[in-house]
Amino acid sequence: MFFKPHMLLHLEGAAVFTLSLYFYRATGAHWGLFLLLFLWPDLFMLGYLISVRVGSVLYNLVHTYVLALALLGFAIFAHQPQFLPFALIWISHIGFDRALGYGLKYPTFFRDTHLQRVS
Repeated sequence: MFFKPHMLLHLEGAAVFTLSLYFYRATGAHWGLFLLLFLWPDLFMLGYLISVRVGSVLYNLVHTYVLALALLGFAIFAHQPQFLPFALIWISHIGFDRALGYGLKYPTFFRDTHLQRVS
């Protein structure tokens, strides 16, 4: 059961979420900021008000690790530690979503995600 791809993806999301919380705590940033910004990536669901295609593109843009990790890398390599909390909040949101089973969206229907197609 634990070796099925969808279960591994859920566990991976939980691990990312847990580690990002640990590193967020290590930054010394305020937890109020974390709570305030934790759901900001979900604002991109408003693209679904335009169309399913626009909504899925916008949602996927902020629900992949690529941009969040780019921000993290920028914060580290450009010596800009003030961006670390934002990157870690973003990464934790994505990990939390994956742990709950929310995946990247296909442009067919809001509930049609990559995690549902993994068996």
